[in-house]
Amino acid sequence: MTFRIVGLAPEPFASLFALEDHELAARGIARRVADLPHAFPCRVSLEDAAPGEELLLLPFTHHEVATPYRASGPIYVRRNAARAQLRDDVVPDQLRRRLVSVRAYDRDGWMIEASVVDGKELDAELLRCFAREEIAYAQIHNARPGCFAATALRSSARSSTD
Repeated sequence: MTFRIVGLAPEPFASLFALEDHELAARGIARRVADLPHAFPCRVSLEDAAPGEELLLLPFTHHEVATPYRASGPIYVRRNAARAQLRDDVVPDQLRRRLVSVRAYDRDGWMIEASVVDGKELDAELLRCFAREEIAYAQIHNARPGCFAATALRSSARSSTD
């Protein structure tokens, strides 16, 4: 069994960068400039912003399901970020550097299991999760702040949910 970690599509966020700060604030969005390495994780590129890069910090519904597990939270998106293009079974460095939680769900959006692992062990944890047939996808979060990081799909399921 293999998995693929996917970043968010950039299109819903691109036009937001043209808004003035007061327009962003009215939508609950804040403009930020990265001031430290590895402190501003972009959810589109699945790369950390370099110091000096512009990002938006915005609310995002990352688990839009008709179950009690529907969820949203803050995410960072870098200006002009391209969607991550990862190969099967590859964990981006951004996730390997962090303590992460893995929340595994069935096709209907019901949580089957959850765990917390060092990012260096994320690939093994995802393979373990996807060994269970009832698990359709997993969402990865930064364990300490709880922010959504990325979604992992069964490689064979990629085309239907990507």
